[in-house]
Amino acid sequence: MNDSGDFIQLLTSHQSRLYAYILSLVFDRNEADDVLQQTNVILWRSADDFQLGTNFVAWSFRIAYYQVLAHRKQKHREKLIFDDEMLSDLAEAAADSDQTFVARQQLVRHCIEKLNERQRTAVERRYRRGATLEAIAQETARTVNAVKQTLFRARENLIRCVHKGLSENAQS
Repeated sequence: MNDSGDFIQLLTSHQSRLYAYILSLVFDRNEADDVLQQTNVILWRSADDFQLGTNFVAWSFRIAYYQVLAHRKQKHREKLIFDDEMLSDLAEAAADSDQTFVARQQLVRHCIEKLNERQRTAVERRYRRGATLEAIAQETARTVNAVKQTLFRARENLIRCVHKGLSENAQS
């Protein structure tokens, strides 16, 4: 691939999908961050091997998969982890779920917009900004338990909304 601008656009536009894929295989955000960073380095170095117009997601997932294996090999020395067959099954399941990733992501955004103001604000503070329950309680002059209850109800509403949307999409 000769045009680095197109490659950068592909790489940056698929970061969240790549991160979700890696996280589904390593189960730890810090480890997923490390593997994503290493995967990005490999992708960048291999940019000339990528053919524009082919499936960037499949190509980047394959490279990420091998980076997860390398990471596991390194971690294996430290503690017991899943065997390679189980990891392969998980990788296949994660790649399958990626087929609907964009649609599910849009559905979650739509469902967040449908939450009432209090729930939407709490969800954004907690999950987008990473605020603690205590910080949210202090900012909103509410108790921690009240914030927990708001987030609990927001998650229930989101689950219901996403399931309904997935069901409607499956029927159409």
